[in-house]
Amino acid sequence: MFERIMSSKGWWRLFQAYGLVFLIFLYLPLALIFVYSFNANPINMAVWTEFTFDWYKTIFFGAGTAGSFDAAFTESPDRIFEVVRNSAIVALSASTISTVIGTATAIAIRRYDFVGKKVYQALLVLPMIVPDIVLGIALLIFFVGAGFELSLLTVIIGHTTFLSSYVFVVVSARLAGMDMSLERASADLGAGPLTTFRRVTLPQIMPGVVGGFLLAFIISLDDVVITYFIAGVGSQTLPLFILAMMRRGLRPQINALAILLLSFTFTVAAIGLYLRSRKS
Repeated sequence: MFERIMSSKGWWRLFQAYGLVFLIFLYLPLALIFVYSFNANPINMAVWTEFTFDWYKTIFFGAGTAGSFDAAFTESPDRIFEVVRNSAIVALSASTISTVIGTATAIAIRRYDFVGKKVYQALLVLPMIVPDIVLGIALLIFFVGAGFELSLLTVIIGHTTFLSSYVFVVVSARLAGMDMSLERASADLGAGPLTTFRRVTLPQIMPGVVGGFLLAFIISLDDVVITYFIAGVGSQTLPLFILAMMRRGLRPQINALAILLLSFTFTVAAIGLYLRSRKS
């Protein structure tokens, strides 16, 4: 009966319309940010005056090209490059470390049985479920109690704690469809554990490893809440910089920065989807 209802043209058109409305609801705000990032109005960016590239120029070349009135853009783009560099260092470091940890953990969970395995798996997924604000406060208390000075190092450690869970889930899904008999065959033919991993296991799970790395990279690059609690002086990332600018009022440069960050995120995601779709 359900199949007959779903196969009717009326219901199918209704679901198509719902999908279209959902996509419009999801992407219309992003489209508005993109459009108004070219708005020349420096006072009220929601009121369109004329088309301009000035706000992008202020990001890359400083305020001399557009007469910016915001202190963060008035002298030079050095401050922007500093926070972008911080974001890149944190994202690359945290995603690399979490990829190693998450991949190794997923392989160990797949291969071995031990007491409390189900509980351990649940604990591995817990950082993905815990609200960001709770995890951020917990990490702050830990770092302060352990005597850590808040810096880029604490941000990297904090990001690694929850990004490892994402990598673990992605690689575990890849391992679930892997034929483990290939590893046993490799061992029977005289290959050592390292050779078996390098020549047999890693090529099969590589799409999951790459997907986990790129997912961790994007999440780390866009994180605000956790980073807000554990970032120290001189370790401000790009999302925190945008948040600080918004507290001073809505500036037209914020739209341009948001579009650049969003474009980079979409590019990384597209690369990840392309690599995962390759049969080789």
